[in-house]
Amino acid sequence: MQKVLVSGGLGFIGSNLIKLLLRQKFFVINIDKVSYSSNFYNTKNFYNNKNYKFIKCDLNNKNKLTHILKKYKPSGVFNLAAETHVDRSIDSPKNFINSNILGVFNLLECFKKYYIINKKTKLIHISTDEVYGDVINGRSKEVDAYNPSSPYAATKASSDHLVSSYIRTFKIPAIITNCSNNYGPRQHPEKLIPKLIYNILNNNPLPIYGKGKNSREWIYVDDHCDALIKVFKRGQIGEFYNIGSNINLNNLEITKKILLVAKKKIKLGNKVKIKFVTDRPGHDLRYAINSNKMRKKLGWKPKINIKKGIIKTFDWYFDNQKYYSNLNKRDITKRLGKNND
Repeated sequence: MQKVLVSGGLGFIGSNLIKLLLRQKFFVINIDKVSYSSNFYNTKNFYNNKNYKFIKCDLNNKNKLTHILKKYKPSGVFNLAAETHVDRSIDSPKNFINSNILGVFNLLECFKKYYIINKKTKLIHISTDEVYGDVINGRSKEVDAYNPSSPYAATKASSDHLVSSYIRTFKIPAIITNCSNNYGPRQHPEKLIPKLIYNILNNNPLPIYGKGKNSREWIYVDDHCDALIKVFKRGQIGEFYNIGSNINLNNLEITKKILLVAKKKIKLGNKVKIKFVTDRPGHDLRYAINSNKMRKKLGWKPKINIKKGIIKTFDWYFDNQKYYSNLNKRDITKRLGKNND
């Protein structure tokens, strides 16, 4: 049985990835520093699985990370540990530098030494389409230059460059992926779709930045995780792979689709109405990536369309409202990203 390590496995994408890895008979070591967005509820369905092991560990804890790698000898490392919310990066950029740059640096240093004793391992570094910045026309390709706008995107771009430099300089076996906006079960409600669902279920207004015209490429989380496993199994060392759905919707369009689903499930409260709020500083208008490389080279394509994905997502949050009780309500409702100082 292959052993793999997933960093950030109490979070959104990490926990969904672990779910799929366990189904495919991997032994999974989940390391997570347990931050505000970590949620043990995300792992409740497999926490007692004999092929699953959780260890509390920050990537910046070099000694502990080195010990874990040597003890469990994973054949692969999926790096999903990161601060991810753009608004928080506007308010507290330092936290993003510590996690997304310094954390990745420490992981690379530990992995570099681990590779000396295990030549059959590899690192999959998971990143974002936000590194490309605004894409007003067309779709970003893997060869396009980075142009990050937010502190979050800048730290992710920095981490990608670090990984790329270690591939070239130290010959570590690593692959970098850049994915579009994920949605689905187990996502912290600081993000748009789960926040909208939370507000619908709690009879609150639906806050939309600016005029709701900011466009994102939406991909259901299981499709992303399926792509990551294909990259691990078949991806070429040193390559970049874009992972996306080719489905772009702006914030207003996605909100209306969620409302259509909600109206068929529940009676909407009188306060559930779209409310336009002050836009985020430096808010990119459009992200869009070209993922033809994934399709042609690795034979991957997304399986869940946006209609089905939103239904599955709404149903999960409706059926798992205890998920919200594990979170700080202030983290759900407080407006972030207004600090221009």
